[in-house]
Amino acid sequence: MGRQGGHFSMQTQTDRLSTCLTWLRLTMLPGIGPRILTDLLHCFGSPQAVLAGSHAELTSVPGVGSTLANRIRHAEDHVAAQSIIDWCTAHGVDILLRSDPSYPRSLLELGDAPPLLFSQGTIAPGDALAVGIVGTRHATVYGRRQAERIAYGLARAGVTIVSGLARGIDSVAHQAALDAEGRTIAVLGGGLGKLYPPENESLARSVAASGALLSEYRPDAAPRGGMFPQRNRLISGLSMAVVVIEAPDRSGALITARLAAEQGREVLVLPGPVNGRASQGCNQLIRDGATLIRGPEDVLEDLGPAAAAIQTASGHTVRNGSELLLNEQERQVLEAIELQSTAIDAVVVRSGLPVHRVLATISVLESRKLVRRLSGQYVSRI
Repeated sequence: MGRQGGHFSMQTQTDRLSTCLTWLRLTMLPGIGPRILTDLLHCFGSPQAVLAGSHAELTSVPGVGSTLANRIRHAEDHVAAQSIIDWCTAHGVDILLRSDPSYPRSLLELGDAPPLLFSQGTIAPGDALAVGIVGTRHATVYGRRQAERIAYGLARAGVTIVSGLARGIDSVAHQAALDAEGRTIAVLGGGLGKLYPPENESLARSVAASGALLSEYRPDAAPRGGMFPQRNRLISGLSMAVVVIEAPDRSGALITARLAAEQGREVLVLPGPVNGRASQGCNQLIRDGATLIRGPEDVLEDLGPAAAAIQTASGHTVRNGSELLLNEQERQVLEAIELQSTAIDAVVVRSGLPVHRVLATISVLESRKLVRRLSGQYVSRI
């Protein structure tokens, strides 16, 4: 069941094991993808009820034919759930249920969030401040250099870099985050026991040591073409914004950009040469209204407010990505301002700064859309 179980009482561990086994038997069945699973749970209410459903009840669900219904009714014969748990225990892999504290909160916003995730490494609270970086597997020198520059700058600022561990832009982004001594998360298009591409095995180990490897697929699931678009929704779902660096027409990165927009995430795009094949998709995204970015500073300015306050690894509480651009004085003043109406006199006392500096700094914070003036003497955080 992974290391998560070590934090529970014996009875709770037993209950959780039973819950894990039930979810595994249902979700690991061949033929059940996110959409069918969502429909099954909507109709039946729980995985236990789905597995206990009659043939007629199951086939009444859209997408469930007779073959799949029979498979569900005999799930124990098709999924060796205990063997999966044993493999995870042996390889230091956690099975995260949606009810677990370590399950990424941002994914719970998705209508088709995986009921469980296989995780090798750690998910930290500060990982809520994350940016996805995606692009072509056939990156040019320009693309690789820009991906490295942007990922490194964001990671140094305290942003977690999310990508897919693929060749090209993905690999560069993960490695740049590691070089910056930052955090990074890789979402795989197959099982953790079938790492792809194989030459990234060393990189994967480093990612797990400085973040996490995540997969919704059973550990022995070999990656197939259809799995990668499905995993892309998790890359965007984990991120406050998605940066696209070099994407030809009909690129997988464009699928991630579309999913990000549908999920309400920012889509930020690095432009490329107008005659460069690798940048055709990026340039079209910009024409269609995506935000053009030039470097990590642009990304931070465009991150916008987080759904909830995020505790970063440096100990600061961040509510907006652009706060990472603040100097110490600006941070002092911002932290002295509350979400409710705050008297400027109170900001002066809390920050310990002279009045003229506080007033000047408030103007800067206002221009960055981090605070608003309520009157001549009162301000509040946005």
